[in-house]
Amino acid sequence: MTTLETVLGFVIAIVLGELVAVLMVYSRSLEKTMYPIILFAQAIPKIAIAPLFVVWLGFGLEPRIWVAVLMAFFPIVVSGMAGHRSVDPEILELTSTMGANPFKTFLKVRLPASLPQLFSGLKVAATLAVTGAVVGEFVGANDGLGYVILQANGNIDTAMLFAALIIMSVLGILLFAIIQVAEWFLVPWQASRRTGGASTNG
Repeated sequence: MTTLETVLGFVIAIVLGELVAVLMVYSRSLEKTMYPIILFAQAIPKIAIAPLFVVWLGFGLEPRIWVAVLMAFFPIVVSGMAGHRSVDPEILELTSTMGANPFKTFLKVRLPASLPQLFSGLKVAATLAVTGAVVGEFVGANDGLGYVILQANGNIDTAMLFAALIIMSVLGILLFAIIQVAEWFLVPWQASRRTGGASTNG
């Protein structure tokens, strides 16, 4: 159950985070409006927000998924914005001179250039999504790793507690590894640069 909540929350966070990042990069006024709100939401402890999701959405998967979304959202937005703004302005001017429309410029120039930084944010967000799903289970679940951790604490069952924490860690590591593999396929120039740097240092 925790795995499903983590994956769904992570995917939703990627879609929403990248969308918000793009909108804020293209609109300064929108950035000035939304960025303080995002920072404010990030500063609030998620364990304090989780009960509100239970009140609004009821018991079930939804509140746990949205806590995972909230945990993973911020690093995706920040890395996405940094990536889109890392494009050389001269390249953007060149594409404009050659008659490329904004969508084509985004698809062919901005998005590929933003991928290295975006993947860095995704790696951080993956582990946070696991934490978010477990936090959501603390307040509104009768299954999942969060529920197991609460039960182990209540029963002072150290073995069960450590087993749940290990599974939680393994889940985060697996998500991180999947993103690492996706980065090697989608950003091969970044991967080759790292390989070249490692061989040079060696």
